[in-house]
Amino acid sequence: MGAHDFGLFAAVLATAAAAGLASGFLRQPLIVAFIGVGILVGPVGFDWVSGSSEFDLLARLGIAVLLFLVGLRLDLHLIRSTGPIALATGLGQVVFTSAIGYLIARGLGMEPMTATYVAIALTFSSTIIIVKLLSDKRELDELHGRVAVGFLIVQDIVVVLVMIGLTAFGRPASEDSIVWEIATVLGTGIGLLAGIALATRFVLPWLLHYIARSQELLVLFGVAYAVSVAALSEWFGFSSEVGAFLAGVSLATTTYRDALGARLVSLRDFLLLFFFLNLGAQLEFADAARQFLDAAVLSVFVLVGNPIIVLLIMAAMRYPVRVGFLAGLTVAQISEFSLILAALGFTLGHIGTATVSLITVVGLITIGGSTYLIQYSHQIYRCVERVLAPLERSGACDTTAGAEAGIDVILYGLGRFGGQVADRLAATGHRVLAVDYDPQRVAESDRAGVTTVFGSAEDLDFLDTLPLASAHLVASTIPNIETNRALLHALRHHQFRGRVALTAHTPRDAELLRAAGADIVLEPFSAAAASTLALISNEVASAEDPDRDSDQ
Repeated sequence: MGAHDFGLFAAVLATAAAAGLASGFLRQPLIVAFIGVGILVGPVGFDWVSGSSEFDLLARLGIAVLLFLVGLRLDLHLIRSTGPIALATGLGQVVFTSAIGYLIARGLGMEPMTATYVAIALTFSSTIIIVKLLSDKRELDELHGRVAVGFLIVQDIVVVLVMIGLTAFGRPASEDSIVWEIATVLGTGIGLLAGIALATRFVLPWLLHYIARSQELLVLFGVAYAVSVAALSEWFGFSSEVGAFLAGVSLATTTYRDALGARLVSLRDFLLLFFFLNLGAQLEFADAARQFLDAAVLSVFVLVGNPIIVLLIMAAMRYPVRVGFLAGLTVAQISEFSLILAALGFTLGHIGTATVSLITVVGLITIGGSTYLIQYSHQIYRCVERVLAPLERSGACDTTAGAEAGIDVILYGLGRFGGQVADRLAATGHRVLAVDYDPQRVAESDRAGVTTVFGSAEDLDFLDTLPLASAHLVASTIPNIETNRALLHALRHHQFRGRVALTAHTPRDAELLRAAGADIVLEPFSAAAASTLALISNEVASAEDPDRDSDQ
């Protein structure tokens, strides 16, 4: 790289940083900004990076690190903990979206192969964007957040299997050699998996024990291992993406998984910048009018159709409509894997640059649009709640509130905090009726002295089934301020005369709940800090005055 190339490299990075800053102010994902910068510095714009091998190499490294981290953090326990809903929603959404997407693409005049790629690209949603947005809203631990992450893991597994199939069988072969092709693929695949399994069992634990003594060496080893297995996979006839994913899976059970993953996240984000820049630079707008028309139709399907598919699947499994709606909004965009899949199809010669551009434009529209849908999901739900009411299934859980006699505390939420509160209230003699909208949590609850029922904090009609007349206190351990406001409003609407206790995780939320009329605001973090301070102060005082304990 000469001085001129180095200057261009610096200019591209500076432009990307400025665009990223602007996207932050506009509350847009960085992916949109980076693809936009790629368009700006590519042949359509300033033509700074057309045909740049350096950018292409960095982009491939970024994809390898991304898939390595996906494999490294593959959490099959989360799929098991969310029960059948993760598998049913993940696989069901993939099947229905790809089938309907294929019909739409064919209706737009696309060839079968092109329509297949477009349909598959529409099925996958961005784990990175969804986890980031739900984390910012503190909704990852809520039911819809856990279900969303569960079916996203299912989607990640499916997309890797699709890429394996494409790289293994995607190249043209004659009918006479098809059996030999399948046998070769199976043989090399088994050989690759066996080699990785042996290394995982006998080599990696011993090697990592010494490498982990140096954090810098651990990061270097992680990248080197991911890229090496990716290159080996490519040599065996599979894609480098598959190899990088398998490299991550092979380290997922080690004790160094979290430490390695945490240190590679920043490197992943930096290298993925070049993938999105490269993608934007390859966009072609020769047939812009038709392409944007197709992109608009496909984007509407993703933004509206995908959430409806998830909502209907979850409603059929008797989950609350509110949970299905909020989980459904998380799939209202296509994934970075969709763009990687399009790039792979182009490499294999299955689709042209126009199709890659179309999928990328759909990505730009849906990623940007879904950000607002997720950001304002609760407000949107309140607007469409009456329209969705017929989807609410009665008997969503076998446990219903009924006319519980003698209940003096009604508690919403049986999570980590709520479960502790319920147990301690029951231990002090209170008769507790606990309400939770997680069917699995309700079914598995066996707390002594606590009656558990299924219900939602925002369901006004459900309050009619609760013993509000005998209850002295209604408490919510749900930290979501919108949910708590809705519950408070519903209780006032039902003329509840007892006291209302609501939970806040931030001082600002606490002030808003007090202003809304909450009698008690529970601040678990603040209370835990006060208890910790008292404990530490007592220990320090005892250490400074050793005679104190002996006198006592």
